[in-house]
Amino acid sequence: MTHHEMSYPRITAFARIAALTAILALSAGCAKKTAKVVPPPPPAPAPQAPTATLAANPAVVLPGQSSTLSWQTANASEISIAGLGTLSASGSRTVAPGESITYTLLAKGPGGSTDASARITVTTAVANNTPSLTDEELFARNVKDVFFDYDKFNVRPNDVPTVQNDEAFLSQHPAIKVLVEGHCDDRGSEEYNIALGASRAQTVKETLIQEGITAARIRTVSFGKEKPFCTQENESCWQENRVDHFSFDR
Repeated sequence: MTHHEMSYPRITAFARIAALTAILALSAGCAKKTAKVVPPPPPAPAPQAPTATLAANPAVVLPGQSSTLSWQTANASEISIAGLGTLSASGSRTVAPGESITYTLLAKGPGGSTDASARITVTTAVANNTPSLTDEELFARNVKDVFFDYDKFNVRPNDVPTVQNDEAFLSQHPAIKVLVEGHCDDRGSEEYNIALGASRAQTVKETLIQEGITAARIRTVSFGKEKPFCTQENESCWQENRVDHFSFDR
């Protein structure tokens, strides 16, 4: 037997031992792996608290005259006003109270409850020698401006009752026409703010038309940032300028 023939069995045995050792090491490594832990799902978000607004237009009436209650709610499943019963999430209702009264809206939902109030004052009849208000004076007393968030032209939920009150007044005075002026704060270019003001005015015009006011009674114009109502550089002032201003239109 040659030297080569004597060493071959030894090499084969050594290779077998090395292979077995590798298999055992691999098995031990696999055994150390643990199952993947799946985290629990995040908790469901808490229900949002209800919000509610209520307004009366006009807020002062003579005996026998009517007023329009307008309301807007969010995140509420039960909405009611004492004396009027259960209501939809938003809407309006004509009332003719015999005496001064405060209406209270109660909104309940999964996130809690909230309320909003509006008072209608019934005054005594005016004396015959007291001059009546002109249409323009009535307009100034009853029609309110609508405000907007920064860089937005949609009507905010809190301003919906304002638009509804404006519509109610215009419905009761069909001879009155209105000019809706779109305004912006002074941030951004003149061209951008002219376009934004136009969008704001158009949004309110379309809302009034949807509520029943004819398009022929409403004109719009955009002043952008050209005619600010406030000139200070802070958020309170900027908010005053992000507005649709209503003007009596002849």
